[in-house]
Amino acid sequence: MMTLNKTLPAAPRRAATETGTGRPDGAAALQPLDDELIEAATERRILGLPVSTWPKIIAPAVVGLAVLVLWEVMVRAMHIPHFILPGPLLIAQTLVAEWGALSASLWITAAISLAALSSAVVVGMALAILFTQSKWIETAFFPYAVVLQVTPVVAIAPLIIIWADNVNLSLLICAWLVAFFPILSNSTLGLNSADHNLLNLFRIYGATRWQTLWNLRLPASMPYFLGGVRISGGLALIGAVVAEFVAGTGGSASGLAFRILESGYNLQIPRMFAALALVSLCGIVIFACLSLVSYLSLRHWHDSALKQEN
Repeated sequence: MMTLNKTLPAAPRRAATETGTGRPDGAAALQPLDDELIEAATERRILGLPVSTWPKIIAPAVVGLAVLVLWEVMVRAMHIPHFILPGPLLIAQTLVAEWGALSASLWITAAISLAALSSAVVVGMALAILFTQSKWIETAFFPYAVVLQVTPVVAIAPLIIIWADNVNLSLLICAWLVAFFPILSNSTLGLNSADHNLLNLFRIYGATRWQTLWNLRLPASMPYFLGGVRISGGLALIGAVVAEFVAGTGGSASGLAFRILESGYNLQIPRMFAALALVSLCGIVIFACLSLVSYLSLRHWHDSALKQEN
């Protein structure tokens, strides 16, 4: 019993609580981290952006500019006719000259894509929640979601256009069919990926299904859900353009795809390239906005968005 009451020697006890500078070990360990946080907060900024961010912007911009310059030089040096391959300068001039018609078509395509993405988010997340609440429902209905995904939209778009009897509604349905599955699949995976130890803890404390869903499953599924939304943003645009091609072939004027078809029929190749450039720009903007939303949603707590110290 006497040995149990012995105290630690003085030197080891001091070493366990203090460093050579009189600072506690915990504070000493946190000191480098504090310095790094201060350095990150005081990082020099240019036009409101940290200096470390600019190489990520400048590098792709330089590559893109080099490709455009090389394209223009090759077209001029090889004397390629503009009705075969126009140069970037001619495409830019055509874009400015035809901006009235192209901008109206861009607005139609972008509106259909965003509407399809929004409806895909609502329906996909709602079905994912329903699937996680009942394995029988997931087993019964998930295969049909896979069928919708693997069916080429270009094959069923003519039928949808005939059945809907409304061009904009049919385009919306086609774009929604393409954008729907990634959100459903990723959200279902995320909701089912909640820590099973935490699920058991929630059950032990008598949490309801709603409490478990709101406080555990939904936060755990956020990275998966946001990843699915980023994928579906581009797919919604692709679905809208494909559906517009089908509708344009039938004579219905709608969106940038119709302008591409119209320009092709009239051999207005610079106008066609201008419409293609707007489609690409629209897709880039959609992806960039969704990536920003994902980063802002995850940057304070998820590893995928946290800044690496090393």
